Amino acid sequence: MRFNAVLLDLDGTLVNTIADLADATNAMLAELGHAPLSLETVTSYVGKGSETLVMRALTRDLTQDAAAPNLRSPSAADTATALDIFFRHYRRLNGLRSELYPGVLEGLRAFRQAKVKLAVVTNKPEEFTHTLLVRKGLAHFFDAVVCGDTCERKKPHPMPLLHACNILDVPPAHALMIGDSMNDARAARAAGIAVLAVPYGYNENQSVQDLDVDDIVSSIQDAARWAAQEQQTQNS
Repeated sequence: MRFNAVLLDLDGTLVNTIADLADATNAMLAELGHAPLSLETVTSYVGKGSETLVMRALTRDLTQDAAAPNLRSPSAADTATALDIFFRHYRRLNGLRSELYPGVLEGLRAFRQAKVKLAVVTNKPEEFTHTLLVRKGLAHFFDAVVCGDTCERKKPHPMPLLHACNILDVPPAHALMIGDSMNDARAARAAGIAVLAVPYGYNENQSVQDLDVDDIVSSIQDAARWAAQEQQTQNS
């Protein structure tokens, strides 16, 4: 296979976690005396990590970004308090209503059969990532897990992807990233890694068709077929 390693996003790519994230977000908001958010709104806030999700929920602002606060940003103390509350609720809810997307198990097995190294690269905190992988029966597939608090920077910065390649001892040019959002696409491009997108995840209210990716695949199983075809093309 052309690719010796495949890096996969978690939320919105392998597992549909939005119900649990929305439940934890609304439990946090209720405890703080705020009105709940719709599932669709929470979905649009997911992508750049827990702190950004919480800040967006507090301000009802999709443009809210932890790296670029605006005048409506909550104070650091308010954000820290809300984040602690969110984490407390999410510890209880993580994985309860989450479901694997169709084709995930088949795709991971196909990559394994092709002797490809696998890694999860997610903006989700380590505490919740490992718990979710175990609860959904995915942990044994992966040679490395890089989380939102593993490196100094999160996706869309390339650092987590490059760190995963370093752990797997695979050059970025021989790796493939599979994700659902602009964060995955931008991180992969900056790291010099080929990238595929799935159309069913969370892309902050933007169309996956607009992403700078090598292709859009319908599932992880379809991604494994795509990678195998790339190998056949390279060998012909």
